[in-house]
Amino acid sequence: MANKPRLPIEHTVEYSTPWFDLVAKRVGTDPAPYYSLRMQDYVSVVALTSQREIIMVQQYRPAIEQHTLELPAGHVEPDLTPEESARRELQEETGFTAGQLTLLGTLFSDTGRHENKMWCYLAQTVMPPTTDWQPEDGIEVTLVPIDQLSTMLSDGSFNHALHIAVLMLAAPHHASISNVLLSNHKHS
Repeated sequence: MANKPRLPIEHTVEYSTPWFDLVAKRVGTDPAPYYSLRMQDYVSVVALTSQREIIMVQQYRPAIEQHTLELPAGHVEPDLTPEESARRELQEETGFTAGQLTLLGTLFSDTGRHENKMWCYLAQTVMPPTTDWQPEDGIEVTLVPIDQLSTMLSDGSFNHALHIAVLMLAAPHHASISNVLLSNHKHS
């Protein structure tokens, strides 16, 4: 039966690092293991300024050997809730402090390889950095007018798939984001 779940009968951590565990899972009668990565959950924040700008960060990512434009994001730390982690990441990476955070939902980062989830938040009211805030080394804060988002999606300057998914979750909560994403869809 195609709909009958095939539950793993054995889990073994084959390799462990501070960033992830490689887990071998035996499923059903298949003698070959299925491998997945066990990592901390992620958080990502769509944060908006009063000037209709999305707060983003630019940083070098060694995995793809490129600078990327991303939403403020990071790991859910073991001693923090996802919301506390989202607030912390926004403040550490950008200096901005969120008022109310709205949980947009949780997404699986990669159902074929990763065990973790991404907690997605919207901050429609933020306070600017204080004068004593020091940016994280290697991270540049970029304020992107919402109206430029469509172009950035089309030309690939904003191409982080998980973060685009977070914007899609934010669209029903913010008319300007929704309008930009729908206008981008009409032109493609």
